[in-house]
Amino acid sequence: MAGSGQTGRSGRPTLAVVGATGAVGTVLLQILSQRADIWGEIRLVASPRSAGRKLAVRGEETEVVALTEEVFDGVDVALFDVPDEIAGRWAPLAAAKGAVVVDNSGTFRMDPDVPLVVPEVNPHAVRMRPRGIIANPSCTTLSMIVALGALHAEFGLRELVASSYQAVSGAGREGVATLRRQLSLVAGTELGTSPGDVRRAVGDRTGPFPEPVALNVVPWAGEPRDDGWSSEELKVRDESRKILGLPELPVAVTCVRVPVITTHSLTVHARFEGEVTVDKAREILATAPGVVLFDNPAAGEFPTPADVVGTDPTWVGRVRRALDDPTALELFVCGDNLRKGSALNTAQIAELVAAELP
Repeated sequence: MAGSGQTGRSGRPTLAVVGATGAVGTVLLQILSQRADIWGEIRLVASPRSAGRKLAVRGEETEVVALTEEVFDGVDVALFDVPDEIAGRWAPLAAAKGAVVVDNSGTFRMDPDVPLVVPEVNPHAVRMRPRGIIANPSCTTLSMIVALGALHAEFGLRELVASSYQAVSGAGREGVATLRRQLSLVAGTELGTSPGDVRRAVGDRTGPFPEPVALNVVPWAGEPRDDGWSSEELKVRDESRKILGLPELPVAVTCVRVPVITTHSLTVHARFEGEVTVDKAREILATAPGVVLFDNPAAGEFPTPADVVGTDPTWVGRVRRALDDPTALELFVCGDNLRKGSALNTAQIAELVAAELP
């Protein structure tokens, strides 16, 4: 059920952005200003400490209001980018008030009554939302799933093995601040040449990471789960299965944090139902919505975070058939974890919802 907010500008739907002042919220406001202008009123919502701030969206200064029940009055679509516990409390309330909620937290992703949507892969799922909530996948899953979904539609995915190289912005503003602080400590030094020297220089100031991330890679992201797995690794497994409609898909993931500000990368080993060819895979990727094929290693052309950051597509390179398995492909993919990995996908889902509102 939609809210009653369509009496706004030119009868357009009313949008609320909850968590407007956060790292993803900031990018979301940029994206709302860049994409088709389909919204009427846009309400910016955040914690009480941020209330009264003014942020620019669509060229207008808009005052941030505190999160209360009343902010959802007349709202048609509410975008949430807030911690899990806040989403768990407030998203159902917004839905009960008639808003369709698009939630970027992990709270509802595996709820069977909440669709997990990537518009290029499963746009039809947006209509099946008995709780009035649609979930946005995690940034790591989103960094690869558009390309993987296109290949699955043609070849039929049978097994997935992936390693992620995750940017520090995936851990929020604190992750970015931590890396920048550590880089300033190690710049111009000879650190990184003897055991523990980076650790001693950084000390306990590792921020949200268990080890220094400057001059280092950290083979861990998320919280501990059973048998040595991390929550981030299990998210990629469970979300990929749900988005692709493959509940029994064998998936193995290793998540690694790297000293990159923004843009996640992944190596992907994908096995399919039958024999595959690189030429056909390249044709699929080159024409898939939301994917850019950038793949000429001999000329030094392949995606890297430094080039992909700030762009919307999933970039794919290093496309090879597995040496020992004619049914498998090897890929390297990059995606901006704050854009397609979070804010852009949220905005795209909201646009699908808006298109079906009466």
